[in-house]
Order: sequence, then structure tokens, then C-alpha cells
Amino acid sequence: MSQSPFPAYTSVPLPFRVVAEGLAFPEGPLELPGGDLAVVEIRTGVVTRLARDGSRATIAETGGGPNGAALGPDGAIYVTQNGGFSWHERTIGTDTYVLPGEQPDTYSGGQIQRVTLAGEVTTLYRECDGRPLRGPNDLVFDADGNFYFTDLGKTRARDHDRGGVFFATSDGRTIREIVFPLDSPNGIGLSPDGRELYVAETSTARVWAFPLAGPGQVTGRRYVTTVPGVPPAAPAMLDSLCVDRDGNVVVATLLHGGITSVSPDGRSLAHTPLPDLLVTNACFGGSDLRTLYVTLSGTGRVVAIDRWPTAGHKLNFQT
Repeated sequence: MSQSPFPAYTSVPLPFRVVAEGLAFPEGPLELPGGDLAVVEIRTGVVTRLARDGSRATIAETGGGPNGAALGPDGAIYVTQNGGFSWHERTIGTDTYVLPGEQPDTYSGGQIQRVTLAGEVTTLYRECDGRPLRGPNDLVFDADGNFYFTDLGKTRARDHDRGGVFFATSDGRTIREIVFPLDSPNGIGLSPDGRELYVAETSTARVWAFPLAGPGQVTGRRYVTTVPGVPPAAPAMLDSLCVDRDGNVVVATLLHGGITSVSPDGRSLAHTPLPDLLVTNACFGGSDLRTLYVTLSGTGRVVAIDRWPTAGHKLNFQT
């Protein structure tokens, strides 16, 4: 009997609770010191605090389209700024979705921004080697306070950008491209030992691993898996990701909406369905890192799965 070309795949429905709703395409969740949650709202260009008591407040106005967010070594929030989208609404079933589209006339350019909890916004990077950043999407810090980020690029009426991965220092002085090209690179994360860099491609639904010899030193490329929709043939796309303590890649899955946990070797996939076609990002929080916060961007919600099967890997500079 020939071996199936598809990895072992299971569906794992889990209960969830709604943390917040009515948000303007939320993304980039991260747990702040003290337990509040921060998210970006891409459509309105703000970073928002979701307090544990249910209240919310604007941390900062970044403009454009803030996308991914991570806490840096100085306690500030570092934001991948995609420059903005055009937006339209579409009714699917009983839900009205807000959908991002092409590069808008108001496009502000790709940037890496530093946002303090007091609301100060500064731009660290707009270009690399004379080439402008196009649509920075997600980022992750290493133990030394440097960070890796994806640039997915932008789509226009008759063309679109090729994507890549960059390495940069948090002082705004050094940036270099370390992987090019990739097809719509989106989510990015480090293995628990810091020796591999995971990247998810949106349009291909592929997960890649890049071995690292040192900070920003990619030594190869390892194919991990392609995430299916309803196995084996229905479509899925990938968005951002996080990593659990066992090294599983926990990747937000579009179209076949939910969260897919991918084993480090790519041989085992577990999909947790959620009620949104545009499940875009997730992060671990709580004292035991067993709460998975997930952004349901199309319907403007953040939800929490309180007893995720495995604890999360604590991010560098996560308190």
C-alpha cells in the first residue's frame, strides 16, 4: 500500500469565549505586563488595549495598517506597518465580513514602528538596501533583542510584490534581507531553542523552517508541510503564527477558518475550527501560557481558548 501524501490530520473542536467584539479588523494580539491584551486594528490604524475588566482604550494611532506586534527588550511594542489596504464588505451566510483588498490611494508605505505604552510612535525602518519595505506583516524577537519580520508585499490591480524575510536590530540601525523570494510570507516565529525560524506563506498554505547558525544567519530551508482545508483537496490559506513549548507551529488558518497546530516535523496536523473565515493570528497568555487568544478579523472579534492542549512557548521579553 502506498503512503498517503497527506500528513495525519485531525479536527479538534474546543470551547472558546469572546474577549472583545466590534473591532476594526483586529490582528497582532499580545499579552501585556499585568495581563491586559493589546491588538492592532488594521482598518482604523490604531493599537488598542483590551483590559481584563472588559474595557478598552487606544494605546496609539499608527496610521496606515498596523499588522503584527511584539514586545521588545525595552518594553515597547514593535509593529509591522503594512501601509494600509482598500476595504470592502461582503455578506457570507449570516455574517457581514470586512475584507482587506488592494493597495489604496492612501498607501503610506511599509514601515517598522516602535510604539510606547504611553502612545509615542516612531518609525525605525522604511527600506532595506535602498529598496522600500512594501507590506511588513509579522515579527518575532530573538533572545538578543533583534527581530525577524516578514514582508508580504502589496497587491495592485495588475501586479503584486514578491515577499521576503528580514532581520533587524531594535535600535533602528541595522536591517538586512535574509530570505528572498517567498510567496506571500506572513506568520513568523522561532522554535523554542531559537535554532529554527518558521515562516507561513499565505497563498500556498505552506510552512517553512529556516535553520539558524546565529542571529540573522540562515543556513538552509526545510519544507515542513502544506496545510489543507477540509482534507484532502479544499482550499486553505495561512496567516500569522505562534509556537507552543513542544515546538508545534500554531498557525491561523484562513478560508477553512480556525487554528491549525503543525508538529515540528510536519507529519501531524490538528485543526480547531472557529466561526470566521478570516482567523488571522494567535498568542499564548495566562500564568501557565495555556490560554490561546485568537483574532477573528473578518467579524471583528478576539476570542480565547482557555485550555489549549499544550502550553505556549514563552516569547522573549514576554513578562
